[in-house]
Amino acid sequence: MGQTKTTSYLETEKIGTLMRKYSIPCIISMVVGALYNIVDQIFIANADYLGSYGNAANTVVYPITVLALGIAVMIGDGGAAYVGACLGRKDMDTARRSIGNAILLNVICGFVLMCLYLIFNDSIIALCGGTVNAETYSLAKEYFFWISLGIPFYIFGQGMNPLIRSDGSPKFAMAATVLGAVTNIVLDPIMIYGLFGCPKMGMMGAAIATVAGQILTAALSVWYLCHMKVIRLDWKCFGLWGSLMRKFLTLGVTSFLTQIALVISMATVNNMCTKYGALDAIFSQEEYSQIPLAVLGIVMKFFGIAISIGTGIAAGSIPVVSYNIGAKRNDRAKQLFTYLIATELGVGIVALLIVEVFPQTLIGIFGAANESQHYTQFAVRCFRIYLCTMPLCMMNKGVFIYLQAIGKPVASISITMAREILFGVALPILLPLIWGLDGVLYSFPAADFLATCISIAVIINTYRELNDKMEKRSQRNLEFPATTVN
Repeated sequence: MGQTKTTSYLETEKIGTLMRKYSIPCIISMVVGALYNIVDQIFIANADYLGSYGNAANTVVYPITVLALGIAVMIGDGGAAYVGACLGRKDMDTARRSIGNAILLNVICGFVLMCLYLIFNDSIIALCGGTVNAETYSLAKEYFFWISLGIPFYIFGQGMNPLIRSDGSPKFAMAATVLGAVTNIVLDPIMIYGLFGCPKMGMMGAAIATVAGQILTAALSVWYLCHMKVIRLDWKCFGLWGSLMRKFLTLGVTSFLTQIALVISMATVNNMCTKYGALDAIFSQEEYSQIPLAVLGIVMKFFGIAISIGTGIAAGSIPVVSYNIGAKRNDRAKQLFTYLIATELGVGIVALLIVEVFPQTLIGIFGAANESQHYTQFAVRCFRIYLCTMPLCMMNKGVFIYLQAIGKPVASISITMAREILFGVALPILLPLIWGLDGVLYSFPAADFLATCISIAVIINTYRELNDKMEKRSQRNLEFPATTVN
């Protein structure tokens, strides 16, 4: 079926207006997505029968959800960028088949990953630092099993979100994610605390609440796919075409590798935290051994909320950027790049002020009143050191995603790998040799600072390339002026 609405306004409407229209719903979707795991951790931390052991278990399982998200965004963000470019070229048939391709890939990858998680659960938990003590391991294994069962729904819902935005419905994409998160928030206290006659279900209850929300988001996504605005799907759209997959997965591989690298970095940090915590005078004691891992997980979750805002700003702009690149409007692509960098830096500064001024308030949300003074003291230090380069981190994230949107995945992947693998893995291993457990905390800002040095060079080069394209187009227009047909 044909096109029922057009997206030509992406080439004419003010850039600032378009950024707000697309980015705000995307930000809400991303933040709500980040809340899935952090909400579990808040309720777990405040359950006296789980406490910091449950928190540590949640931290152990967190990387496996990030890996699943990586697969979803590779398909979703890559598909959205490619579909946006197709719409800019008015190539509706390719756009339709690309979405059909993405849907099938999401379904297949979701079920494959679930099976792998269930088969190798013990090894994965150990790899992510879950052997810090017996209680943490037991709780992590329980939580991991139920979360794994929801992976197909999680990947499908998150993978469809960017494609729904590319169809011109950022508000529906936001609503699907928000309703799923609300479901999780409502069910968490009922299942963890045993409200309304429900038995206390512990980590299993937290996981089931999360999966229930993911199922709802996936169901809403299916409904939308049957009622799309710009692109209409039929059975002919569904197939696995290698040529199309190569094109949009190439654009989305940056998002995937970013998440994979983040998983590797988090696993490294978790293990270094466990290793050097065991050498610390306080945390080497059995009753306090889980505190560094639990606290670091909390700090990472707050970082996850902050970075989801930055990611939402950039990812929400993908349809706008890719459409204008497809339409040869490099002037508008350049203007959006400037807006994007400025906005990312501004959000990063606000996040930095919050973590530096209110660390005790933040840690209080996660059951600090039920824990020892060592828990609070380490948490305050962790917040202030680990997240001190938030503005740089936000800017880097915007640059990574923008490069992906303009069809430069190699540059984006290179910066991402340098940040998350070269710096994000090497520094947590090397710095603790000098500073012990504090070296683990200093590794994160050090990695961001080094990555920013690379990003600045990329920003300068990107501006230069966009200016060159604008100049060449201007010269062509002078040489071959458009003629008016009467």
